[in-house]
Amino acid sequence: MNSNRPWWAVIGLCVLSACASSQPKQTATTVIPPPPGVLAPPPVQATAIDPQLQSAAHDELLKECDATEPMLRGNALEAIQKSLPDEAEQPVLKGLSDSDPGVRFAAAIAAGELRLQSAHSPLLAMANDPDPRVEVAVRFALHRLGDRRLSHELERFSISPDPQVRACTAQVLGLLGEQSAVKLLKPMCSDDSLDVKLEAEAALWRLGDADARSSLILTTVSAYPDDEMFALTALANHEDPSVVQYIRGQLTNDYVEVSLAAARALGVLGSDDGWSVAVPAAQSTIARQRALAAQAMAAIGRPDLQKPLAPLLKDSDAEVRISAAMAILQLRSSTSVAGP
Repeated sequence: MNSNRPWWAVIGLCVLSACASSQPKQTATTVIPPPPGVLAPPPVQATAIDPQLQSAAHDELLKECDATEPMLRGNALEAIQKSLPDEAEQPVLKGLSDSDPGVRFAAAIAAGELRLQSAHSPLLAMANDPDPRVEVAVRFALHRLGDRRLSHELERFSISPDPQVRACTAQVLGLLGEQSAVKLLKPMCSDDSLDVKLEAEAALWRLGDADARSSLILTTVSAYPDDEMFALTALANHEDPSVVQYIRGQLTNDYVEVSLAAARALGVLGSDDGWSVAVPAAQSTIARQRALAAQAMAAIGRPDLQKPLAPLLKDSDAEVRISAAMAILQLRSSTSVAGP
């Protein structure tokens, strides 16, 4: 597997952010059966949302914001941004002053995504953060808050000698969702760093660029599973049902992690065809697979997924618990769940 994925691109959370979109999910107009070897999802079972389970998920996310391990704090911040936006303000403000740059990056992104005006002064104070990747996130957040005085500096960061800084810049340019970013992103698609190239293509596809779509489709059959996972997620980020056919085929990928990324991407696009991939993986002996299974179930969003998710909320692995808590808090009522 490709072990060069940069520090901010945590598979399942920081990279896989599409399932939190507030926009209505689109579904393909033609029902296409799952690929051979993948069971069709069962009919939706009318299931009440369990308030006690949701309360436990709520408490788990808040607890992990104070975890000893920085990656857990950062992932918990992003999960709260997605699943508990009304309670995110204080954890995000605390995260902006965290000793770890990854946590500060996650907090700044969350502040921008949630447009937390209370974060404006702390963000300004971080404009010259010791870590240039955090500086990029700060400029994203300030721009989202309406303060664009530093936004032009993203152009300078896009040509930084550090590929991680360039990749972070491509990432936030995509999150900003403004067509003016295309002139910065296009040259980055020819970057010497594969991570920068992928982030630029993902950002451009968010903006509807057809060439980026084609390149990401090719990457779904990469020799590196992590890159395949990234491409599958990125394809779903634009919520265009035309990419469903390319994602479905990866439900039978030889790597369980890739098939789970496909299941989640399909969930983002309004399909629950990844059910028979995600639910069994919740009992995997490998923690990463259990976490990815929870994230796929979050995207599928059916309330009858509470049963396989509940044990994951008590998992021995904190990443699994964060993913399960995020999923439980995102489950939708039966009346809002579309068919496959």
